[in-house]
Amino acid sequence: MANLTYSEQQERSVHIKLMKMQKQLPEFCKDFFRGIEPLTQPRTRLAYAYDLTVFFNFLINVNPLYKSYSPKDFTLSDLERITTSDIEEYLEYLKYRPDEDREIINKESGLKRKLSSLKSFYNYLFRTERIKTNPAALCRLPRIREKDIIRLEYNEVARLLDEVDSGENLSERQKAYHKRTRVRDAAILTLLLGTGMRVSECVGINIKDIDFENTSVRILRKGGKEAVVYFGDEVLTALSAYLEERRHIIAEAGSEEAFFLSLQNKRMSVRSVENMVKKYASIVTPLKHITPHKLRSTYGTHLYQETGDIYLVADVLGHSDVNTTKKHYAAMKEDRLRKARSAVKLRNA
Repeated sequence: MANLTYSEQQERSVHIKLMKMQKQLPEFCKDFFRGIEPLTQPRTRLAYAYDLTVFFNFLINVNPLYKSYSPKDFTLSDLERITTSDIEEYLEYLKYRPDEDREIINKESGLKRKLSSLKSFYNYLFRTERIKTNPAALCRLPRIREKDIIRLEYNEVARLLDEVDSGENLSERQKAYHKRTRVRDAAILTLLLGTGMRVSECVGINIKDIDFENTSVRILRKGGKEAVVYFGDEVLTALSAYLEERRHIIAEAGSEEAFFLSLQNKRMSVRSVENMVKKYASIVTPLKHITPHKLRSTYGTHLYQETGDIYLVADVLGHSDVNTTKKHYAAMKEDRLRKARSAVKLRNA
């Protein structure tokens, strides 16, 4: 593990989880995962494994034919008996279900993902002639309602960073930790807000990845693609301040190269950064549910407002398809077009 990069460690962890889940699924599922491997990321296949487990458990719980089954017992003949109505009932089941001591609720996006997983599964089996029917193909994906982009306004960004610096509105317990994490937290938030990088990209940064002279940082995008992101003077100042602290910290084994460290002197985790962002944002903007991804949206919004260049925004954010960027920032484009109607005067007053 010590010789693996952060991204390799993460991929190994996902692979181990996927192997464990596959052991609980029917044997023919292994062929499915093997077949989609060239076209998908490890986390996508892990999500598919989870979704298929939920589907098989649904059949066991609601269909008397399978009440004595475990997920591993299902055969291809069983899958051919499933109808489109069964899958529609599955979608109803997914909207709300109790699970031990908690409630699981799926909205449109969750339903769409799980149905997409099932469609991919059935499509593979049908295409490779393992089954003769494909009931999932007749099911329509739920329509996703467009949501407004939740982001911070310029004044909220300033207040958030001020709160990180001062910590005056934190609880007494939080203030005790704040004394030890203030410089690190300021560096992380300034970096996220100043570059729009994903939180997973942020925690994966090693000391050697940051080029302070050329104000850039090398990161690994989704899918393992390497990219260089440039940052401004405010980010440079925050990172430089934390680097001075980082030089005096002896990291735990396996985290020696990591730039951002936890109080346990281990590489920061995605969950730790999510909790940190939530802690400060809940003070500054209690009515907005701010996550690291919302900080990414904040950067993208402000960059588009300043440049009007959707292709630049897509490139900087690492979107492989500019249509993804256009979809998220379409409302802003319309706002710019509306402003254009009065920008040109046809006659002098």
